[in-house]
Amino acid sequence: MEVSLDPGAQRRDPLRPTRYVWRVPAILLVVLGGCLLAIFILPFGPPRPGTVGGGLIRGWSRAFLAMFGVRVQRVGEPLPDPVMFVSNHGSWMDITVLHTQREAGFVAKAEIARWPLVSWMARRGGTIFHQRGSTHSLGAVMGQMSDRLRAGYSVAAFPEGGTAPAGTLKVFHARIFQAALDANAAVQPVAIRYLRGGAPWPGVAFAAGESFIGNLWRVLGERRIVAQVHFLQPVAITDDGRRRMADTARARIAAALGYAT
Repeated sequence: MEVSLDPGAQRRDPLRPTRYVWRVPAILLVVLGGCLLAIFILPFGPPRPGTVGGGLIRGWSRAFLAMFGVRVQRVGEPLPDPVMFVSNHGSWMDITVLHTQREAGFVAKAEIARWPLVSWMARRGGTIFHQRGSTHSLGAVMGQMSDRLRAGYSVAAFPEGGTAPAGTLKVFHARIFQAALDANAAVQPVAIRYLRGGAPWPGVAFAAGESFIGNLWRVLGERRIVAQVHFLQPVAITDDGRRRMADTARARIAAALGYAT
């Protein structure tokens, strides 16, 4: 479904301006801290699993989300490294939410590689960039993912190929699962949802025609929410069935989110 936002609801929130007053400078300080971490702690790419760099990434991610009034709640346990996490994708926050629990090299759209500062920090954190719609790019991405997994790093991907409207789950692209097959690595589905007052809250999703900056600014002024991240039962590796793996992962995520399959 498409997110419908009531502008009047924002006007009726008298504390919204106050939140901007303290959250904006706090966010700038946290981002500055992230830049310093990238310079001195992650100068050559993602940290080795279990090192202090991973703990710093998790701590910084929690601090960043806290500035948006987001508290992360974990359900279940992530598998030990190396593992390929596959998750639903409804918000730009999803990567940071997962990073509060486990460091992993995410597959992200190639456009991010051209964003000032964000690109630089993403590369230091181990992001793998993919040009959507390019078969050649996808092949190169899967090769990098397999190499990372064989080297003991965890990776993560959004098999939907992009953000889905609130309350929906797109078909999972099966080819991305080949990376786990090639590396003989575990695949763990992850379901992420956002709650307010114990009920699903679609406000983190992009509204119709809303830009990234517009969404970020709107969410920055919102009241507190909970980001719930479910680590689900791993998907069995099947050499002849990456489509089956994709469908199984999607079904488990849909069940955790309460969506119809």
